[in-house]
Amino acid sequence: MGKHHPKLLNNLETKRREANLTQAQLSKFAGVSRKSINAIENGMYVPSTVLSLKIARTLGCSVEDLFRLPRAES
Repeated sequence: MGKHHPKLLNNLETKRREANLTQAQLSKFAGVSRKSINAIENGMYVPSTVLSLKIARTLGCSVEDLFRLPRAES
């Protein structure tokens, strides 16, 4: 009843900080704007598969390390 359920949960900010990268640095490697990285970290934007793979490659992790679906409610 009016509960907000995110479509995608992400660990991007944590992984980016572990890699010692700023949003600007990561955005350059991934070929997108810093605003896009910020929007993904804040759950406002769901990245494409290609962008998710580029970010994961840059951070040396899997896409599943970065993003996951919320648990399905039964």
